[in-house]
Amino acid sequence: MTSLAPAPPRHARPSRTRHSRVRRRRSSVGALLVRLFIVLSCVLVALLWWASTPGTPDVTPGSALTSLGELTGMMAGLLVCVQVLLVARVPWLESAVGQDHLVSWHRSLGGSVLLLTVTHVLLLLVGGELVDRRMPWSEFWTVMLTQPDVLTATIGTAALILAGIASARFARQRLSYEAWYWLHLTTYVAVFLTFGHQINAGAHFAGNPWSRLLWTGLYLATASAVVTWRILLPLRAVLRHRVRVEAVVEESVGVASIWLRGRHLEELNTRAGQFFLFRFLAPGHLWTAHPYSVSFVPHRDQMRITIGALGDHSSAVTGIRPGTFVIMNGPFGRFTADRAGSDKVLLVAGGAGIGPIRALAHDLSVRGHDVVVLHRARSADHLALGPELAAQDEITFLPVLGRRRDLRHDPLSAGSLLAMVPDVREREVFVCGSPGLSETVSTALRSLGLPERHIHREELSMS
Repeated sequence: MTSLAPAPPRHARPSRTRHSRVRRRRSSVGALLVRLFIVLSCVLVALLWWASTPGTPDVTPGSALTSLGELTGMMAGLLVCVQVLLVARVPWLESAVGQDHLVSWHRSLGGSVLLLTVTHVLLLLVGGELVDRRMPWSEFWTVMLTQPDVLTATIGTAALILAGIASARFARQRLSYEAWYWLHLTTYVAVFLTFGHQINAGAHFAGNPWSRLLWTGLYLATASAVVTWRILLPLRAVLRHRVRVEAVVEESVGVASIWLRGRHLEELNTRAGQFFLFRFLAPGHLWTAHPYSVSFVPHRDQMRITIGALGDHSSAVTGIRPGTFVIMNGPFGRFTADRAGSDKVLLVAGGAGIGPIRALAHDLSVRGHDVVVLHRARSADHLALGPELAAQDEITFLPVLGRRRDLRHDPLSAGSLLAMVPDVREREVFVCGSPGLSETVSTALRSLGLPERHIHREELSMS
């Protein structure tokens, strides 16, 4: 059983390459504006620090280190708010930049926040040691016992550092998604715990009501964004759409589809290639939300996601019973047909990456594009959704089967791609699969002369 719903109606529409180019330019402008906002915010904080720094002539090494420690603390406070805002699921940010880039920026800023936080602590301790002429451990306990809210700030700082270390690639690969998820949530507690120390003990805030007001506004705005778009609106959507599991279908070895039914699902304005965060209200699934792409866009209050067994959570989806309630948050992502700037398109899927590729192939063919789909799989038993794609006359479906060690060559190398798709240089390419597959295909395409802007990637990775 591979389908429970009729295919969405096909209405021939002209290619929208010109509109795609316009959307690209708007996206680039949006990303530039966000970057500019972050830079200007850093400049504003630096000016705030400079304006409230006493201009005394007798500057000592201790006072200089202490002042720099205050600056690094302020920068860390600003950037941690930016980090939170990037993944607060604010619609404008998602539309302007794209969820994939937002998550990438969030991850990149994590290292900066971690470095600034550690530097802040060390500079204040060493600077205070030089000013007060105490040993480091003596200075530490003096600060802990005399400065307001330092104990809670220390706990918050430790939580931030722990979350930062857990998000590093070497640690992330050794943690389950559930452990990483809950450890990551402590960041919100850490931000809350460190805020009181900044306002009450920070030399640039304690005696400056305008600075306190500005800093409080920053944190309140960040908290409001999280509460609005990560709690209130998703809760409203749950009550509005009342989504339940209708059926679980095994598509191939290690891949299953979950059919969902709800109310007014068309209102979500989901586009092929996008994903939602799903929380199944069932044992083993209740405490974490996982991102899964749509393989059948909402139609007649029905939709489908196709999931590969890549971890503990995704491997257990076959045990979810029909009738289980589902909390959905989204849609997210820009891996959509709107990005296609050519009438000819090549879609490359690896394993469970066929889910979003399946939906995207249908959408592109409806828009009038010439669509070729390559599905990389170990064997015919791993070709999930293959019959659906092969049955569509408007789509050229090319399964690419076998292990490299058995084939004795890479079936996704530049030469292999050129042999299977002779006009590949004329096509815009969408790739969805593991990081290794995505990098292999992208490298091969670049060696064939395809510009980077014609290669769109959606990686199936938990990190």
